[in-house]
Amino acid sequence: MLLICNKKTDNMARQQLDSLDYKILRLISANARVPFLEVARECGVSGAAIHQRVQRLVNLGIIKGTDYFVDPAKVGFGTCAYMGLYLQTPDQFEEVVAKLSEIPEVVECHYTTGQYDMFIKLYARDNAHLLDIIHDKLQPLGLARTESIISFKEAFRQPLPIEDLSKQ
Repeated sequence: MLLICNKKTDNMARQQLDSLDYKILRLISANARVPFLEVARECGVSGAAIHQRVQRLVNLGIIKGTDYFVDPAKVGFGTCAYMGLYLQTPDQFEEVVAKLSEIPEVVECHYTTGQYDMFIKLYARDNAHLLDIIHDKLQPLGLARTESIISFKEAFRQPLPIEDLSKQ
């Protein structure tokens, strides 16, 4: 998986990308395990050039990392939940985020607009474990309340579309 984000450096990084960078990003975001030599063949450049370009994209913060996707259910986490969090006071954001990052079952945390102050994604072994997480790990954070949405099954996951913005 290829992760691309960072609002502050987004425009600066985009200005530093050319058509080859965008082609590399499209290829490796579709398959993070694709060998650099295969990417080089597709791009018509050397493997060393691809390695240098990818390293530059990492250094710019455009590529945040590569991950293997582990099927949560196959490692004992059969319940996926999304939770909207309401904070008691607005100045709690940093403290709550720090504490959420220490809860291993919480795999994503987002600041949001709309009705929630934050939105998290977490995995639990089952519904009883989810209830334990809510009572033992989330409620002590001093939240005003939470709203949960249980995911029955992930329908699909796909990489972001990578468009060549150097031609604009």
